[in-house]
Amino acid sequence: MPDAAPGPEPPPPDGILWEIAGEYRVLLALPAAMTLQVAHPAVGAGVDEHSVFRTDPWGRAERSLRSLLLWVYGGEAAAEEGRRLRALHRDIRGTDTRGRPYHALTPANYAWVHATGFPVYRHAQAYLGRPFTPAQERQLYAEWLQVGRVLGLRDRDMPQSLEEFWPYYRRMLAEELQPTEVVRDLVAVDRRVPPPDRGPRALRAVLRALWPVLWPALARFRRFLTVGLMPADARAAIGLEWTPAQERRLRRFGRVVRRVAPRLPERLRYAPPAHRARRARPPTR
Repeated sequence: MPDAAPGPEPPPPDGILWEIAGEYRVLLALPAAMTLQVAHPAVGAGVDEHSVFRTDPWGRAERSLRSLLLWVYGGEAAAEEGRRLRALHRDIRGTDTRGRPYHALTPANYAWVHATGFPVYRHAQAYLGRPFTPAQERQLYAEWLQVGRVLGLRDRDMPQSLEEFWPYYRRMLAEELQPTEVVRDLVAVDRRVPPPDRGPRALRAVLRALWPVLWPALARFRRFLTVGLMPADARAAIGLEWTPAQERRLRRFGRVVRRVAPRLPERLRYAPPAHRARRARPPTR
């Protein structure tokens, strides 16, 4: 029996995604990317009806992060994770808020979920690191297309160049996105979220005791980063308010992050799976 065909290649170890995708400061932008995803009526309906993000927010976040790190750092496991995700979404279907039938694996819907990562990474990098050069933007987009192939997207499902991407992105903002119920939930500061139920027992006990005091401040900070690290045209498209005072605060926060993060050892800068993969990668010539 012939061997199975190899899966799509994940991004290269000497690429941009290996440098940024697993770094904690870049992971701060993930809530912005998810919020932009669920502003699409079909994606928002699928998450609203089929996700456990309300009942198990910490578990959902942990699983999403583990999956994302596999796409980039997982090597041969990346393609297997892509197949697992497609199988997981195979039965997610229904009717969106505009009365249109949807399926999670419809290429237009699945592609939008993936596409949002690029403009959010690009925008967040300008605050939390050094802005990408035009050449780096092209390289990042090419690597993001590689990740899309890992996830099962075909080349015809995604714009294949930046010149094609930006008109597609602007059309989606103008014609598709709206402030869905899930968007409102993800930026709410008054929605109760339980304390994390993972980690050392002593830490969980402390968090449970302090949670009534900690959570309101964390919720405000989460909203601040979610809205601020979303590109300005995207936040305007879904009606998220952002003031000049908030912009100044975000710039101050970014300056602190840019000074502190590069001085930390890698084991404190990167999520453990990313750190292990980076340590194990062969040296570049």
